[in-house]
Amino acid sequence: MTTRRSLLKQMALLTTGSLLAGDAFSLAGRRERKVGVQLYTVRNEIGKDPAGTIAKVAALGFQEVESFGYNGKFFGMDASSYKALLNQHNLTAPSGHYMYGNFGNKQVPGTILFGWDKAIEDAKAIGQEYMVVAYLMPDERKTLDDYKQIAADLNKAGAACRNAGIQLCYHNHDFEFQAINGTLPYSILLERTDPALVKLEMDLYWTVKAGQDPVALFQQNPGRFPLWHVKDMDRTDKKFFTEVGNGSIDFANIFKQAKLAGMTHFFVEQDACPGSPFDSIKQSIGYIKKNLVKYV
Repeated sequence: MTTRRSLLKQMALLTTGSLLAGDAFSLAGRRERKVGVQLYTVRNEIGKDPAGTIAKVAALGFQEVESFGYNGKFFGMDASSYKALLNQHNLTAPSGHYMYGNFGNKQVPGTILFGWDKAIEDAKAIGQEYMVVAYLMPDERKTLDDYKQIAADLNKAGAACRNAGIQLCYHNHDFEFQAINGTLPYSILLERTDPALVKLEMDLYWTVKAGQDPVALFQQNPGRFPLWHVKDMDRTDKKFFTEVGNGSIDFANIFKQAKLAGMTHFFVEQDACPGSPFDSIKQSIGYIKKNLVKYV
């Protein structure tokens, strides 16, 4: 005979089992959010000891890296050697930084304007999903016409990337938000590039320092920001670089809009550190894992 007590016990067990199954299903359907680092942060160290630097980055808990300085090789290594080093430490390189390459008569391999096909080939060989134009030299961006030409070249380079299954992006600093003849260069880049061919890597520090609101830009251009640089701004008048969580940027509010932005990967970066860059990025990844990954 089933008593009231045994019936309640059975119902409780069924309810608990359903909740546990629901939690397990929810967790199974949630992709782990990997934290990456832009290797420019440890540029001095990787220049001297690439293998040791990569090992230290992995030991700190980073699972993704974003390369820089490609010139036909990755930190002196060909694509297969670099990929083998990353594999050794269970790292992937979903993104890498490149230059535009309008250096007058000087042809620098692996830039938008010279040797781009080989750069794409090597990016694909190491498993990159994105190639990012990292920075425009002052002589490359003097006028609005310069930016219009850059936008046209980005469309062309983006089409070549797409043919290889890679997405081209453009990484901002603050100068793109400084008006030329009343027009923001960033607006030129947004309006004159094909959204399917050219997306944006938002550097949150430089965007905020330029007086712009990252969330407003996401709202105006939804889905166009698959990559982010996560670096903080200190609370001094200098508004200098600092470890994530140490400064004034409201990262929680920004991370809550990751879906709107279309964010797929983000990378810790700190252009200048008060001491060892490994200490700085260790602090940053700790803050991100504790306070921000829950939003994405």
